[in-house]
Formats: sequence, structure tokens, C-alpha cells
Amino acid sequence: MEKYNFQFCQKIVVFSKDRQSVLLCKRKDEKDYDGVFSFIGGKMEIGDESILAGLKREKDEEVGPEFKIKINPKYSANIFFIKKNGLRMILPHYYAIHQSGEIELGAEYSEFNWVRIDDLEKFEPKIKNIPDSVREMMLFMQIQQAEDLIKI
Repeated sequence: MEKYNFQFCQKIVVFSKDRQSVLLCKRKDEKDYDGVFSFIGGKMEIGDESILAGLKREKDEEVGPEFKIKINPKYSANIFFIKKNGLRMILPHYYAIHQSGEIELGAEYSEFNWVRIDDLEKFEPKIKNIPDSVREMMLFMQIQQAEDLIKI
């Protein structure tokens, strides 16, 4: 393995307008998590001008440009993750709220589900850390200001 083989992989925790549910999408044709529900998001790319630009690009690719969210790009809950192949990743999770537009799933997903927060523990199949990540985002929800949220 390369000495500096490391990835920064952003995840977006999208809450419904009423903040009672979160968006989960079922991965398709992925080596490690095929058929498992996860948050949207992905790796930063060299062409991304900023963290916000990378978040917007991933959101547009995965759920469509018409699906609009307000996101707080200033704060993230960071999770260190080691993939099955040994790659190390930091997965910053960002808080977002759905504003408007329908979901148009990209090629990476087969379906989506708005899962009630109260049902997250029993909802399967999902990435293991989803309930903990949602709890972290709910803490952000309490301290952020409206001006912290940017529409993308």
C-alpha cells in the first residue's frame, strides 16, 4: 500500500423538512457495501474548488440537481474508517435539510428511503454507524444558526 494512500469521503445526512426522517440510499454494484443503505456523498476530487463544491457535485450526481438541500459546510462529525482493502478514510458527516425537488437516483444507487429517526436502529440493511451519525447531527441541529445553512 502507498504511504500516502488516503481518502477524504464526505457524507451528507439529509433530514426531511419536518426533521423526523433521514434520507438513506441503497448502494448498487459496490465492492464493500452492495445492497446496503447509506448516506449520500463521496470522495473529494482534484477538480473540486472547495468542500462545498465537492458536496454539491456529489449531491447532484447521486440524487439529482433538482433535489435541493440547505447544508452546513462549516461543521462535520468526522469518522475514521478502514475499508476491507486497507484504505483509510476520513468520513466527515455534514448536516443538511431537504428544501425542494424530487430525488433522481444516480447510477450508484438502486432505491432510496426516508427513514424515520425512531426507526433507524431496526432499519436494515444499513451502514452500522448511521444511528450514531444521526444523533451527532441532531446535536448540530440545536446549535446552528439559519445563516450557517447554504442552499445547494
